[in-house]
Amino acid sequence: MAKPRAVITGAAGFIGSHLAEALLDLGYSVVGIDNLLTGDIANVAHLANRDFLFIKHDVTNYIYIDGPVDVVLHWASPASPIDYLELPIPTLKVGALGTHKALGLAKAKGAKFVLASTSEVYGDPLEHPQRETYWGNVNPIGPRGVYDEAKRFAEAMTTAYHRYHGLDAKIVRIFNTYGPRMRVNDGRAVPTFISQALSNQDLTVFGDGRQTRSFTYISDLVDGVIRLMQSGENEPVNIGNPQEITLLEIAQTIIRMTGSRSRIVHGPLPVDDPKVRQPDITRARTVLGWEPKVSLEDGLARTIEYFRKKIC
Repeated sequence: MAKPRAVITGAAGFIGSHLAEALLDLGYSVVGIDNLLTGDIANVAHLANRDFLFIKHDVTNYIYIDGPVDVVLHWASPASPIDYLELPIPTLKVGALGTHKALGLAKAKGAKFVLASTSEVYGDPLEHPQRETYWGNVNPIGPRGVYDEAKRFAEAMTTAYHRYHGLDAKIVRIFNTYGPRMRVNDGRAVPTFISQALSNQDLTVFGDGRQTRSFTYISDLVDGVIRLMQSGENEPVNIGNPQEITLLEIAQTIIRMTGSRSRIVHGPLPVDDPKVRQPDITRARTVLGWEPKVSLEDGLARTIEYFRKKIC
């Protein structure tokens, strides 16, 4: 019997590479596509001797894959504020044109489709915690709008393909995720704080640090994505850790866990920076039987160990 076959766009990225590894472990044949704009081939180098094919390609252009495909997972996109502020037009293009091309591949192959969306579709939310029924509070012309609106458009197009073409499409709204293979210069809170702490540099907390985030360890996120992929659910599903923590608390925790001599300094709050971020995961619990298992301390310990090898 032939192996099921998955195509992952953005496969050399942080989450994409973990997803490729997990699907290989489940017996899938995996085709990874990435233009390496923000991805790193080193993230998938260890998969070279497995049933993994890497194709360097920009998914805003037509995607050709020979042979059958059972599932397309669209993960291609800059995902860090540093990236999408430096790459606003590629971010918009991959959310629009890239999603269109990935959906076209899934339609042509009769494959399932899984869209990596984001908690950023909720913007700076006026509802707390955020349920999937919340429409969001997004500034379309603010500096973060290129990412927020690219993902909102991607959700709209994915839903249109489901309704109009009958495509079996799933949307996962990913909340802050961390773990090994994040870039040292990623720009997001956890890798930035860890990098600064391991170098005994000041940890830069924007604003007063009381804005909250909910951090999910990578293995928990991948488990949720695969459960959604295997489910019959076609409504968006939040995958995130409902344990809310302030950015000041996460900075203090990382200093303690690394034994760093770093101090905390404060910088100006970025434009449209969300004040709160916490998923309501009732749908994930009910429909997928999913909830996070890895504690923040355990996840941070594994991530710090990875960064020590990269930095020290």
